[in-house]
Amino acid sequence: MLGDRFKSHINLKNLTFVISLFLFVWLIWYFYTGYGGPSQLATYLVPIALLLQVLFMYQEGLLYKRLPVIANHVLVACYIAVCLYAFGYFVVYYEEIAIWRQGSYTTHDYIVGLFVFLLVMELSRIAHPILFWVNLTLVFYTLYGYLSPLDFFWHPGASFYRVVTSSTVELATGIYGLYSQIALTLISAFLLLAAAARGFGAQGAMVAVMRRLAGRSRNTVPQTAVLASASVGLVSGSGAANTAVTGSFTIPLMKRYGVPGAFAGAVETAASMGGLMMPPLMAVAGFLMAEFLGVPYWDVVLRGFAIAFVYFTSLSLSVYLLSVRLLPADPIQVPAVAVYDQVKTGIFFLSIAYLIALMGWMGTGALRAALYTAMFMFGFLLVAYLFFKFVLKDSRVSGESLLGNIRVTIETHADMTSYLTLLLATLGIMIGLFTVTGFVHRMGGMLLQLGEWHIIALILMSWVFGWLVGAGLPPTATYIILAVITVDPMRKLGIDPWVAHFFAFLMAIWGELSPPTSLTAAVAARIAEASFMRTMWEAVKLCLPITFMTFAIFVRSDMVVNPGWAQVADTLLVAIATCGMTCAIFGRFVRNWGSDVMLRAALALASFVVMLHPDGKVALAAAVFVLPATVLGVWRHRRIAPPESVLQSQPVS
Repeated sequence: MLGDRFKSHINLKNLTFVISLFLFVWLIWYFYTGYGGPSQLATYLVPIALLLQVLFMYQEGLLYKRLPVIANHVLVACYIAVCLYAFGYFVVYYEEIAIWRQGSYTTHDYIVGLFVFLLVMELSRIAHPILFWVNLTLVFYTLYGYLSPLDFFWHPGASFYRVVTSSTVELATGIYGLYSQIALTLISAFLLLAAAARGFGAQGAMVAVMRRLAGRSRNTVPQTAVLASASVGLVSGSGAANTAVTGSFTIPLMKRYGVPGAFAGAVETAASMGGLMMPPLMAVAGFLMAEFLGVPYWDVVLRGFAIAFVYFTSLSLSVYLLSVRLLPADPIQVPAVAVYDQVKTGIFFLSIAYLIALMGWMGTGALRAALYTAMFMFGFLLVAYLFFKFVLKDSRVSGESLLGNIRVTIETHADMTSYLTLLLATLGIMIGLFTVTGFVHRMGGMLLQLGEWHIIALILMSWVFGWLVGAGLPPTATYIILAVITVDPMRKLGIDPWVAHFFAFLMAIWGELSPPTSLTAAVAARIAEASFMRTMWEAVKLCLPITFMTFAIFVRSDMVVNPGWAQVADTLLVAIATCGMTCAIFGRFVRNWGSDVMLRAALALASFVVMLHPDGKVALAAAVFVLPATVLGVWRHRRIAPPESVLQSQPVS
């Protein structure tokens, strides 16, 4: 009887949980002790992360739909065996491989590295097909570059042995290199916040609270998506994930009050894109930026808040102006928010404030600060859960279990960490092969020559290159490629490294939205049951004024270079400029079409002066005109733009 009960617990989900718990405990121990360093940690735990990705993928369905079930079982068992063997091998031989065998690896080292390399390639084919094909092309280019008829792409070629060793056992690059190390250290530590929030339902609670804060007017309903995505973006490094969490509530809510499906999906898409800019995660790129620049992560966060402020200020205005056109301003009934949800939301934002205090005022390192904040959040959420369940006996908590919440926390952390480890390991292969072939140096040299002709030509070429890369790759991948290829030429031509890196960062975010592909827009369109292309184009229009911020940082550089009052001044100037352009694009001043176009064109021109004029005094003088003109434009828009028909309010269930 006991044996049967034991066998009933042997299943894929429980196996996944056990390994997730193993990874979770090991990482918590490392965050506190730092034992062995990031290189050793990555060498040990990358195979465990890959194993978890295999298991999480297999929970969603067969990896190979065209193969029989038994064949899938066998292949998954083989992948698990590769991960476990690689884990054991590197635990035993890490010191020999890392120190004594550099440049003279044994056949056994090569075979283990080969199997890990092939496994990462196969998993990337399933999870990130575009990255897989890019890497496969790079492998052939690395092997046969000497066949290139173009001098720019020619190189003497390298052996497949070199491809494998540079991607695996050399440890400094490739699968076990810098990017995987960051995934398993800084990124994983900050993901503890998202895991704790999801484990106790704090993310859903925040969406409910933001709906309450969005207002009692029909045309302010879309602001729910803006506020909710900004909040969830604090601990979400994925635009698609942000959309899935908040959009599943906000999009049906907007449609219920008369918002067209494509516009509802576009609002959620644009808001979720802004979530990628929100510190502390910043689409994971912020951690990489700190590593590239060799600065504390708090320095990146300080600048990230300025970018996010401009984005969400302008986006909120864009959404409002368009909502006024689409929806009447009649009042609606706002649903009450449960006290438990209010408490969880308060704990979440209190935890973010605690994190800022630790990193900004107390000078705690990012790794320890993230760990302490996660413990702080988990502790308060636990106390709130116990109080509402056993003291107040709240019916909303009756269906939850403590062990269930803890399990969701651990599995959420393992899922996000393993996913990002696979992504960054795949990018490690890509950048390693770029380096082996010398492509980075040639591309950098070409951009440098272009910049010597004119710096604007370099910026525009980098923008086009970033757009093309971002059309197929996720933001993290786009940022890494741009940072590796474009930052150095910009730096050599006198552009501040902070400006160059934030340009790459903003281009990476834009790449997630830009046509012809956008995973975030695809998720939003699916929830909204609207056309993907229309949803994406509507989102592009919403974000158009903020797009200019990508170029504004070259002129208003204090926004990302000098935290302090100079940063505040430039941030306010850029925010005034983007809001002015927003009003010029989406607002209406007068009913007469010709006069309205002239007034909006004048406002747009003045806004460009505020944003891009190199003389700060001229920009400030223009801002004195743009700010009241924008306020007047919004007031006039509210009077003449609302639709004549008034829809009947529908209560929120």
